[in-house]
Amino acid sequence: MELSKDQQNALDELLSWYKDHDKAPFITLGGYAGTGKTTLMGVFKKEILKLDNHARLAFCSYTGRAAQNLKNKLKEAGAYSARDSVSTIHGLIYTPLENDHGHITGWERKEELERDLIVVDEASMVDGAIWKDLMSYDIPIVAVGDHGQLPPISGSFNLMQAPDIVLTEIHRQARGNPIIKVSEFARKTGRVPPRHYGPGIVKYLNEDCDAQEKTGELLENFKPDTLVLCGYNSTRVRINKFVRAALGFEKPTPERGDRVICLRNNHKKAVCNGMLGTLLQIETERKDWYSVEIKMDDRDKLYSGLIYSPQFGADTPFNFTKERKHTISGDLFDFGYALTVHKAQ
Repeated sequence: MELSKDQQNALDELLSWYKDHDKAPFITLGGYAGTGKTTLMGVFKKEILKLDNHARLAFCSYTGRAAQNLKNKLKEAGAYSARDSVSTIHGLIYTPLENDHGHITGWERKEELERDLIVVDEASMVDGAIWKDLMSYDIPIVAVGDHGQLPPISGSFNLMQAPDIVLTEIHRQARGNPIIKVSEFARKTGRVPPRHYGPGIVKYLNEDCDAQEKTGELLENFKPDTLVLCGYNSTRVRINKFVRAALGFEKPTPERGDRVICLRNNHKKAVCNGMLGTLLQIETERKDWYSVEIKMDDRDKLYSGLIYSPQFGADTPFNFTKERKHTISGDLFDFGYALTVHKAQ
C-alpha cells in the first residue's frame, strides 16, 4: 500500500521510536478524521513483523463498538492475524470476578500481559486512571486518536492534547465527505454557519421553518439508523422522551419496538458498550429486572437476558455510580434514540 508523504514521515517516526522505546515508553499519534490513522497502523504492524516476526500486538479501544470497528478495518487492510488481540481496554487489562452462580461481582487487574506492543485507538477518550493501569505493564504503547475530539469527561488528563506525531493531510477518498468539510470549517472558524454542506448535511437554525418541517419528517419516517446527538445526558433523556412520544409509545417504560443502547460490555453475551438494537420481547422478570430479547444492529444472533429496569431514563449509567452493585445480575441498556456526542464519537 502506498502511503502519502505525511503518513510515511509518521511511519518513520513510529519505527524509530519502536526500535529505541526504552527511552520513551509510549508515543502519541494524532490525526483528524480522514487522515489515514488506521491505514497507517496497519502498515506499522506489518513493519513491526519485519523486525520481529514473533511480535504479539494488542489493539484496544475504549468502547466495544470502537474495538469492533478497529478489528474490521484491520481485517480490510490485511493487517490482522490470529496472533493479535483486538478488544476493549477493559477486556485487555481486567479479569472478571464471578460468584458461585456465575455472576460478575467485580474486576481484577491482570498481573501480566503477554504482549510486545499495545496500540490504543480512540485514545482521546482514555482517562488518567485507565492510562496509569495500561502503563503499569511496562509494555511499549502507541496511543492513536483524533486530537480534535472531546477529551475524557472526568479530570484534566488528555492524551491527545499535544500528540508527538500529527497527521494533517486529508486523503482524497475523505476530502469530498461533507462531514469532514463541516468539521474542518468548525475547527478553523469556531462555528458552523447555517447552509447546505452536501447530500443530507444541512445546518438549520432552531427558529427556521425548514428545521421544524425536517424534524417532523424525520419523526414521521423514523428509521432504526436515525440518531439524535446532543451535549448533555439531561438533554438526551428529554429527547428520548420526546421521540418516543412522537412515535406513539405511551408508557415511560420500554416496550416492544423501542430502540435501545447497551451501556456496559458483556463479552459472554457478545454485547458491547455503545451497541444499538431493537427490543423484540420484554417481560418483567422480578423487581428492577426485565427479561428481554433484542435484535442488535449488525448481529445475526439475538441478545437474550436480564436488563436493569431503573437504568431506562436515568441521567447517567449506573455502571459508574454506587448503584453498580445492584446491577451485576444482568446488563445495562437505555433508550437509544438520542446519544451524547461523547458516546457517539
